[in-house]
Amino acid sequence: MRRTAAAVILIVSLFVAGPAIAGPFEDATNAYNRGDYKTAYRLFKPLAEQGNARAQHNLGVIYDKGQGIPQDYAEAAKWYRRAAEQGAARAQHNLGSLYLKGRGVPLDYTEAAKWYRRAADQGYTVAQCGLGAMYDLGQGIPQDYAEAAKWYRRAAEQGYPSAQWILGSHYSAGQGVPLDYTEAAKWYRRAADQGYPSAQYDLGVMYEKGEGIPQDYVLSYMWFNLATSRFPASEQGERKKAENNRDIVASKMTPAQIAEAQKLAREWKPKKER
Repeated sequence: MRRTAAAVILIVSLFVAGPAIAGPFEDATNAYNRGDYKTAYRLFKPLAEQGNARAQHNLGVIYDKGQGIPQDYAEAAKWYRRAAEQGAARAQHNLGSLYLKGRGVPLDYTEAAKWYRRAADQGYTVAQCGLGAMYDLGQGIPQDYAEAAKWYRRAAEQGYPSAQWILGSHYSAGQGVPLDYTEAAKWYRRAADQGYPSAQYDLGVMYEKGEGIPQDYVLSYMWFNLATSRFPASEQGERKKAENNRDIVASKMTPAQIAEAQKLAREWKPKKER
């Protein structure tokens, strides 16, 4: 089974809770965005104590990441929980992630799945993808590939590239959905067009083999080349694999075809769906 990913995205909201606290909240948000975390902490703290869910979530982020104050997962969990209990989707997801990793709270997959589900039900794409991964792995909930695919699809349809790639992987393997290379290629392409390197690699494979799309070495080389350049340094193995596959495809191409593929790669620009 292909690897799954449910990345924790920590975002400070740019929206205010209401006129009464608009000024302090905006001041705190502006301080955070310019990297003045101590000021952001000082301004968010009283708002959080007054019960503002966005401030509670953002205070949790600051504790979670140790920005301007010592990192404290237990405090992060406390503030995430207060916001989560008020229905804040990002806080629900982040609290679930702490349970998933056992940071500041006991490691508890059932609790993680519960909070992911609450955020996912509100349409939060990161939590939908995370819940899909928990169904894939059977963590805290029974393993169910069809349920996993359902939640990946919900996030994928909103333009979340990680979910698009994983949904494509499910179609490519026939896990929880019918084996369908055409559907796999469609979802890989949507994620690849956004610059997601794993999807670019898999789309390169499909063009090389002609699975779900016509065989095309030029486009295969282009996608492998893009994946090679976009995999981060932390994923050297994946980068090397893309480079090797690119070179294998190149051995089947004419110099003119290689030049065309390289030109396409240079001219390529990511297209964000969200």
